[in-house]
Amino acid sequence: MTDGTQAPGTPPGLPGLLDTEAIRKDFPILHRTVHGGKPLIYLDNAASSQKPRQVLDAVNEYYERHHANVHRGVHILAEEATALYEGARDKVAAFVNAPSRDEVVFTKNASESLNLVANMLGWADDPYRVDSRTEVVITEMEHHSNIVPWQLLAQRTGATLKWFGLTDDGRLDLSRIDEVITERTKVVSFMLVSNVLGTVNPVEEIVRRAQEVGALVVVDASQAAPHMPLDVQSLGADFVVFTGHKMCGPTGIGVLWGRQELLEDLPPFLGGGEMIETVTMHSSTYAPAPHKFEAGTPPIAQAVGLGAAVDYLSGIGMDRIAEHEHALTAYALGRLAEVPDLRIIGPVTGEDRGATISFTLGDIHPHDVGQVLDEQGIAVRVGHHCARPVCLRYGIPATTRASFYLYSTPAEVDALVAGLEYVRGFFG
Repeated sequence: MTDGTQAPGTPPGLPGLLDTEAIRKDFPILHRTVHGGKPLIYLDNAASSQKPRQVLDAVNEYYERHHANVHRGVHILAEEATALYEGARDKVAAFVNAPSRDEVVFTKNASESLNLVANMLGWADDPYRVDSRTEVVITEMEHHSNIVPWQLLAQRTGATLKWFGLTDDGRLDLSRIDEVITERTKVVSFMLVSNVLGTVNPVEEIVRRAQEVGALVVVDASQAAPHMPLDVQSLGADFVVFTGHKMCGPTGIGVLWGRQELLEDLPPFLGGGEMIETVTMHSSTYAPAPHKFEAGTPPIAQAVGLGAAVDYLSGIGMDRIAEHEHALTAYALGRLAEVPDLRIIGPVTGEDRGATISFTLGDIHPHDVGQVLDEQGIAVRVGHHCARPVCLRYGIPATTRASFYLYSTPAEVDALVAGLEYVRGFFG
């Protein structure tokens, strides 16, 4: 892994915080070619990151040497599997600076984590219960995973769903924050970093107002945990969710962090094996958190892989990753500004911005842009990115999205710009 030395070929003014050449050697897929020998240029990291050899090896070793079901066995394989699974929980807790490992719940993805919270609050007793007397506040920039669960909850309970709109430059419009978050607000749920706009949201201002009225705060950190230091204590939220596959980990593993007292007080989401303390034909009692929320056989291998991903990212340093991406994104914004007819959807500067850039290119449909770029070996994402209200807000059917990560390079940005010029000529 890298020691943070200067990356070869770094353009003037772009800090060489990461040795991307060394990092890329850890990712086997980045060395493949596509479409007749073209090198793969992977710029779809907001959808899912690639996996380093260290993570792949950890998952393989688990299956080859340690696999068994966890917690219930007394034989050596069960004990080893349990130690690996719970060890991954320890690693995740340290990664997000959780006060207790018991505040880390493993799910299959961030969507399940958000559904878990929404259902808990719908079934809870007062003072946490969401019902027809209460309001839930979200934002117009949310991923569907942080819209639909709250819509379902509002439909079931009669609660009122409200949201913050967006400014023309891709920021949350908090000008009426005291009117949107009121004494009736029970929960405020929002993303830390937009998966479309790249916007880094003002957590402190939102949390301050929510706490003034006694509302719970849920933060979707799916686009933050892979890219910057994440400290759940400093966020001030009550729940934080993120997913493993966007941060070098396997698919099928997500995380819900919740304050200990809330996890203990709130009811479980799923029932079955593992999450119980006692069961009779008349009633059941539940295991303490986090196991209360992990019914059935958990994603053991995936958790082991996530633990390895946390080790990998921590070894490089999340602060270095964040600085590398910030510099690379600023470079990309400058290069994309050179492309005629290209309109960035979201902030056009690097201030309070993540490593995701969505754009349109004249009247060329984003799906056509993506297809022609793919023929050049450049993998981007096209569509509404599971955030259709954002596209509706800006009056567009879809965008093309390029998203960067720790292994992304200025040369790949240059290739993207050259590819877009080719697209313009292709449709010109």
